[in-house]
Amino acid sequence: MSLPSSVRIVEVGPRDGLQNEKQSINVADKVRLIDDLSAAGLSYIEVGSFVSPKWVPQMAGSAELFAQIQQLPGVTYAALAPNLKGFDGALAAGVREVAVFAAASEAFSQKNINCSIGESLERFVPLMEAAKQHGIRVRGYVSCVLGCPYEGTIAPAQVADVARELYNMGCYEISLGDTIGAGTAGETRRLIEVVGSKVPRNKLAGHFHDTYGQALANIYASLLEGIEVFDSSVAGLGGCPYAKGATGNVATEDVLYLLNGLGIETAIDLDKLIAAGQRICTVLGRESGSHVARALSRLQTKELTAQKTR
Repeated sequence: MSLPSSVRIVEVGPRDGLQNEKQSINVADKVRLIDDLSAAGLSYIEVGSFVSPKWVPQMAGSAELFAQIQQLPGVTYAALAPNLKGFDGALAAGVREVAVFAAASEAFSQKNINCSIGESLERFVPLMEAAKQHGIRVRGYVSCVLGCPYEGTIAPAQVADVARELYNMGCYEISLGDTIGAGTAGETRRLIEVVGSKVPRNKLAGHFHDTYGQALANIYASLLEGIEVFDSSVAGLGGCPYAKGATGNVATEDVLYLLNGLGIETAIDLDKLIAAGQRICTVLGRESGSHVARALSRLQTKELTAQKTR
């Protein structure tokens, strides 16, 4: 299959990237991050999550975020809404698109949201009805599609069943998440073949963590299978609090560098994106998780040193 001419990147850094941080991050820094991402040309930004702060403390204040960010025309500013209460909160904050999540692993579902896969899907029924009533689009996530920290290998058919349920329920797009980042390119292609028999491929997205360094390979494999939407996190921020050992999402900078090299259009400015990642990493007191950002930073440092010695 030929590569797509364009790809849509779903930036999940402000939500999935920051939700696992232990240190407190103030609203002003989150607003700056989101505005920086908008300025870099991201067309879809997952801003926050309307979940109980008891479970995910970093997502407290998501309504305040939506009130303060600069919402540019043509950019989708979305939020996670795990249930009807969360949806009502998102609606009150003026959110026009929400995401729901289910797991392909029974054990992970119990650890993450304290219910079975079937029960989690049942919870979405009233949310989907309310979303339809208010004209709110809903995106679906399926986690642990290429492995579970508790169950190990997950059958692609099991992933396909959950994805089909979410699609039939009304989710316009289903993001397939390699939560523990253990998947390989061959496994990714087989997964898409199976899930693609139940859900149209143009309704699927890839969400890869880079725990084993396989995220970019899995994205390329997905491109070959006709997938044109990928989730990523600026500076490689993130990790799942319910998946021990899972490191950050693949860095948006690295994905963009790959796509640029393949001649695939995204309309994202790499320099501005790197600057956005460096700024939030300064706030967090850490180095960027992006290979591309680190490499270009070292190159710039060498060039500056060379200029001073001339």
